[in-house]
Amino acid sequence: MKRIFCKIFGHHYSVSKKVTLHIKEYKCVHCDKEVTTDVSGNLSALTPELQEINHALEELYQKRHRAAEHQQVA
Repeated sequence: MKRIFCKIFGHHYSVSKKVTLHIKEYKCVHCDKEVTTDVSGNLSALTPELQEINHALEELYQKRHRAAEHQQVA
């Protein structure tokens, strides 16, 4: 029933994870379809490959910001 709603009215995505400031993962509140922003800023289906890429980007982003915060404090 929920998939029918999405087919008629379209998906209603909400942010499920912030990877970086510009890259986020979204999930449809009705059918649980997951998408992510790609290099161009468009939504793409969240494949296992893209999940790995997002995870690596998130780790790099967090390390970079932790290092920047550490330098500002010192």
